[in-house]
Amino acid sequence: MKKNLLFLLISFCFVSAFAQTQKPPLHGKHWMAITGKPLGATAGSMIFNQGGNAVDASCAMLAAVCTMWDVLSWGGETQALIYNPKTGKVIAINAMGIAPTGATADFFKEKGMSYPPEFGPLAATTPGTPGGLMTILAEYGTMSLAQVLAPAMEMAKGYPIEAQTANMIENRKDLIKEWPYSKKVFLPHLGEEREAPYPGEVFVQEDLYQTLKKLVETEKAALAAGKSRKEAIYAAYERFYKGDIAEEIVRGAREQGGLFTMEDFAKWKVKIEEPLMVNYKGIEVYKLQEWTQGPALLQSLNILENFDLKSMGYNSANYINTVYQSMSLAFSDRDFYYGDPDFSPKSPMKGLLSKEYAKERAKLIKEKNDPEMGPGDPYPFQGETNPFTHLLANRKEALVYDRPELPIQGENDPFLDHFLAGTTSIQAADAEGWVVSITPSGGWIPATIAGNTGVGMSQRMQSFVLDERLNPFNVLQPGKRPRVTLTPSMALKDGKPFLSFAVQGGDTQDQDLLQLFLNIVEFGMTVQEAAEAANIHNYQIQSSFGAHESKPGSITLNSQVPAWVRKDLQQRGYKANLLDRTSGPLNAIWFDWKHGTFWGGSSNHGEDYGIAW
Repeated sequence: MKKNLLFLLISFCFVSAFAQTQKPPLHGKHWMAITGKPLGATAGSMIFNQGGNAVDASCAMLAAVCTMWDVLSWGGETQALIYNPKTGKVIAINAMGIAPTGATADFFKEKGMSYPPEFGPLAATTPGTPGGLMTILAEYGTMSLAQVLAPAMEMAKGYPIEAQTANMIENRKDLIKEWPYSKKVFLPHLGEEREAPYPGEVFVQEDLYQTLKKLVETEKAALAAGKSRKEAIYAAYERFYKGDIAEEIVRGAREQGGLFTMEDFAKWKVKIEEPLMVNYKGIEVYKLQEWTQGPALLQSLNILENFDLKSMGYNSANYINTVYQSMSLAFSDRDFYYGDPDFSPKSPMKGLLSKEYAKERAKLIKEKNDPEMGPGDPYPFQGETNPFTHLLANRKEALVYDRPELPIQGENDPFLDHFLAGTTSIQAADAEGWVVSITPSGGWIPATIAGNTGVGMSQRMQSFVLDERLNPFNVLQPGKRPRVTLTPSMALKDGKPFLSFAVQGGDTQDQDLLQLFLNIVEFGMTVQEAAEAANIHNYQIQSSFGAHESKPGSITLNSQVPAWVRKDLQQRGYKANLLDRTSGPLNAIWFDWKHGTFWGGSSNHGEDYGIAW
């Protein structure tokens, strides 16, 4: 009893420490726009001020951050959840590109690769973001493509580049120089000591501006011909994927060794899907389907529902141990069972998301960490027999471990680059009731630009596997979507929006999102406190990038975690590294229905920023 009281006292002190947050919470009555870049949030506010809804504003933010390069570009991918107040339903948008023609497991194995490469034209799936943006806008927005692209087009004509992006270009210039169109765009001072733009220099992307201008001109011509707003936007969509823009992207990609074909572009479509959902203590939590890692958060919640987390105390050793192991269990299922549902075999999602399966998995959580935790068998929980037990038996032979006996060596450890690889996130809400959560990515620096389009190609092919022992559902095939880490989130309570939340950070995304949700629901934090709170990161799971390594038992703790908690965790088998900020970067909107207002939270971790009115 005394021990529990001590944990509760520590928990109270720890939560109280966040009452004075490093960033103020956002408050708004009419609208809210949050994203990973201040200029991106400004673009959203511009659209709101012109009378647009949350969908319009989110599209403007997406276009703006795609033009800013360090976390994504126009050739990447977009994933979204949208709450439609007219129907009371959550909609899922799948704008993930596909593996091109010729991209087979044997193709890469013959090149001596264990996975598709991290960079270059052979890392690219077909562009998804342009189609995703135009579909979201056409189906649920109110404005024209010209209106929502206006901020991004102005930026493409020249905007003062941020130090983070400018320095990233300089640091990766050796790779950039391998690709002629990238070199032309990124290195305006070629031959000088510093070849990248200087921080604050006006960075001009004329090719990208011309590409966006073509889309707007196509829309304008369609409207002049009597087409509706929606039809005109889809006319621009057709030009991007079947017209001269596609032709130049394909030509430029193939010139540099890529595999794209016009048929790949023409057959790709944005998918409007049903999201997956579980109920956690009366709150409906929504994620995208199993072509993302999103269901791992749902599995984690199902497992954790079997424990009294609140009584353990926030970030006590018992709490951290329980949350860590729940993530190990859920993510090991992710690593083996998740993949594109349009291809066979089909992931056993009914079993994976069943409460009964979670109850059995919860029994595996012990006082000490188990570095051998692996995938379970969900098939009996959907009345079937597992056809892949032979692969599970041989899975360990295919896994790659990055010196598991060594803890992570500080925040600059190369191992962390893969787990923490950044993207961005977008959150928007309005007084009418529209809510949008987006996690776009792909085409980050050092990106290969496809021809004279200004469009940087995705690097998402690396998330496929070539060995079915690792995951028979995610083996590379032409036309298939890789199982990605990108994972927007939304929660409803009593049939109304409760929380919209997303984060960047590769394989840590659903780890951070899980903890943000628990911080609010179990520990009563405000959304800004929850966005800044000290999270843990689990590296026992398999990375979705690079060599797909893992470090069983390794954990990131916030430097504010007390020494006695760290010692307790060490005795339980954990190898900890400490970081001053472990909060995400998280972005979220919490809905205050009592007062009819929005609360916005934006992490103190990076450049995430919000504006509200």
